[in-house]
Amino acid sequence: MVVEAMQIQSYHQQQNPQTNSMDLKMDYAKIGRTIKSALMKAQTESRVIVGLSAAIKVLSKAPEGSLFCLMAVPQAGDSATHMHEVLLEAFCYENDIYVIKVDCPIKLSRILGKTNVESCCLVQKTWTGEHNEEQLNKPESLLVDFCEANWDAAENPVVELPNV
Repeated sequence: MVVEAMQIQSYHQQQNPQTNSMDLKMDYAKIGRTIKSALMKAQTESRVIVGLSAAIKVLSKAPEGSLFCLMAVPQAGDSATHMHEVLLEAFCYENDIYVIKVDCPIKLSRILGKTNVESCCLVQKTWTGEHNEEQLNKPESLLVDFCEANWDAAENPVVELPNV
């Protein structure tokens, strides 16, 4: 547990050498908990696609079925993954899929219950009723509001996920 905490802290220092860790904790902490709730709920309903390759594969077949794309800030020096993520982000915007940037792939992976580190996941929509209407639960509604508030921002805010 201590080793993982040190890995997370090291990851943050690599990404933001000028940023104080207290600044990260103050920004978007409530949204981070909301993301965790939404992911856990979607996971119990088998609506989470984990991993960059799996996300790209699903989006290439049926982008209209995806609600959120969560992407961890890429590690410095991993240019191949970074290019894939930039293209994925552009594809999501083009198809009206909300992109939420999170602070750490380690925390994202732990929330998802994965032993290997994943930098990306998709949350699929829930369809209900005879007319196949989209249904949002409370955490998803809050995340939609957050995404809509930041839709036209020059740069997406990076949300701090809670430690698990």
